Amino acid sequence: MSDRPAVLELFPDGTRLADDGGLVVGGCRLTDVAGEFGTPTFCVDEAALRRQARRFADGLESRRPGSHVAFASKSFPCTAVYRLMAEEGLAIDVAGAGELVMALAAGVDPATIVLHGNAKTDDELRRAVVAGVGTIVVDGFDDIRRLDAMLTRRQNVLLRVIPGVDARTQAAISTGHLGSKFGLSLADAGAAVERLRATEHLNLLGLHLHVGSQILQTGPFTEAIEAVAGLGTFAVYDVGGGLGVRYTYDEHPPTVEEYLDALTDAARSHLPDDAQLWIEPGRSLVAQSTVTLYRVVTVKAGTPVFVAVDGGIADNFEASTYMGQRFEATLVERVGGGSPVELVGRQCESGDLFASDVPLRDARPGDLLAVPMTGAYSHTLANNYNGALRPPVVFCSEGTARAVVRRDTYDDLLARDL
Repeated sequence: MSDRPAVLELFPDGTRLADDGGLVVGGCRLTDVAGEFGTPTFCVDEAALRRQARRFADGLESRRPGSHVAFASKSFPCTAVYRLMAEEGLAIDVAGAGELVMALAAGVDPATIVLHGNAKTDDELRRAVVAGVGTIVVDGFDDIRRLDAMLTRRQNVLLRVIPGVDARTQAAISTGHLGSKFGLSLADAGAAVERLRATEHLNLLGLHLHVGSQILQTGPFTEAIEAVAGLGTFAVYDVGGGLGVRYTYDEHPPTVEEYLDALTDAARSHLPDDAQLWIEPGRSLVAQSTVTLYRVVTVKAGTPVFVAVDGGIADNFEASTYMGQRFEATLVERVGGGSPVELVGRQCESGDLFASDVPLRDARPGDLLAVPMTGAYSHTLANNYNGALRPPVVFCSEGTARAVVRRDTYDDLLARDL
């Protein structure tokens, strides 16, 4: 039996222990990263992130040639990450003008960008049209009318439909159920298809759907494909993303390969043989690439023991509020094992909790602590609660650490004041 600590299964592929037992990610000792960039810091294993991108792209291409992987950039909208995904051959999914601006700043070919949104403003649509965005997802009849009116050329679009599928995930991140704010019901989709085909400037490529996020079974994805197959024959079926990841020891989501097998098998059974299958992974693409580093600030003995770090809601909103998602953790220089503690943040909310019963080995103030699986939505949802300074994003590769997003400064907190 291996004596490798179980918590390392949640860290980026390739994470190892140095001879003295300290954690090494992307070839960089995490103590050195924290020493140079401070804490909290989002530490990204660049090579692991590239491998995961290729795993999706190559895996889908080998199963259904001519298909298409787009990075759901809302999960980690950082210019350096946009650039990395484009370098690995992925298209880019953006939800709003801000993400579009960042993708373009990263040098992403606008023809490979897919624009989403249930309430796209006229400004966002114009920006997409002027930039030459390749595909715009039409969310309803208002989108059809407004987009067709502002165009002077043909624009490729997808029609978002609600498959009416229970994603078996948390309500806040379920999107494919009846009553969802996204897209049109199957009953209304037929009329929208006719309307699109009658427009002057909109070229309907096919359908788009999404059933939710952090989904831990393949069933909802295959049910959704079957549900929309009856709407007709199209060149493209974009089935979105939503594959869950393993945040904790007791979660066992499908592997990327099992997920792709399920999608392509369902496509083979229900969709035209020559139709392109598009997918939009986000969380499952980026989550495991990143570790957040913190310093332990206080330890309060008692029942329970509280270990408080120098971050919290401001840099991991999911743990506290958005999903109530548990995160595991370990001390960087005493990895794995230990006694259970309440791991909490420094923001002024009782709900500022990373997790209960986290085993840590004799945590003391000043210790460096690492929380894995933070590549998805941590940077995205980072905020200035209690005047917190949003953390830097640091890429680690072959032993070299470089900041790609700097830490906020106190001047930044005042920069927009008039």
